[in-house]
Amino acid sequence: MQRTIVETVEPVAEGVVSLLLRGVDGPLAPWEPGAHIDLVLPNWLTRTYSLCGDQDDHDTYQIAVRHDPLSRGGSEYIHLFLRKGRTLDVSLPRNNFPLLPAPEYLFLAGGIGITPLMPMLNAAVESGATASLLYAGRSLATMPFVNELQSGYGRRVRIHSRDTYGTPDLTAEAAALSAEALVYCCGPTAMLDAAEAVFPAERLHVERFRSTVREFAPNAAFEVNCARSARTVHVGEEDSMLDALNHAGFRIPSGCREGVCGSCEIIVTDGEPEHRDDIGASLGRMYCCVSRSLSPTLTIDL
Repeated sequence: MQRTIVETVEPVAEGVVSLLLRGVDGPLAPWEPGAHIDLVLPNWLTRTYSLCGDQDDHDTYQIAVRHDPLSRGGSEYIHLFLRKGRTLDVSLPRNNFPLLPAPEYLFLAGGIGITPLMPMLNAAVESGATASLLYAGRSLATMPFVNELQSGYGRRVRIHSRDTYGTPDLTAEAAALSAEALVYCCGPTAMLDAAEAVFPAERLHVERFRSTVREFAPNAAFEVNCARSARTVHVGEEDSMLDALNHAGFRIPSGCREGVCGSCEIIVTDGEPEHRDDIGASLGRMYCCVSRSLSPTLTIDL
């Protein structure tokens, strides 16, 4: 973990605040566009937020948080109680949404989904690639960073408020792209589903705030062998692997608990995981908040 102090809490749109977090013990860990951090809040919750500031600034991290009316306590605490001067622990940056090299990019943002795409747009422009951003939202008042984007990138940025222009025509956007272009999309589920319907899967990269609704076989109980501690933890049919490990005394970080942030990643050394996440766990790893085991026993590096 890295210690930071809240330098500013600034409203940037209706229901959205921007936080500037300065490192307490010197420079903060470097990061790449698309990365996010876990923020450990004083109300004992950990939440994950995309970095949206200047990646060349090693002294501060910037994030933006929308107040979710269905908040489980994270965004509510930040909006109602978090103040300048508070010390917060943050994780090292993780990146499940990396920007791959390409000669052309189309960035599609919906509302607070603008946050990971801002550093991507900047990196794409600096690389000399052809890059454009289509930024949609309910209304201009609810869309953070509009003025900064328009002043910084001019005609590369198109602002599309639904109360004025309706829903963006992604079919037309797809038809206008070259065969070499990559598409990066972050926003509400409806926008991501629409993008997946019109853009080729091999050229589309998305980041979700909520897990995809899918069906799996009924949960089965299994045993988890924790290799380094020589302990075995039972995971019941009604338990998540994350909760079972936490209840056994293992402190596993967790943010979303929906398989979209990656904070609960663990290393698997034996057995067959059943991956239920939306990230796509790499070989030998799994996200234990939602994923389970297809084998009676799973061995992990814990």
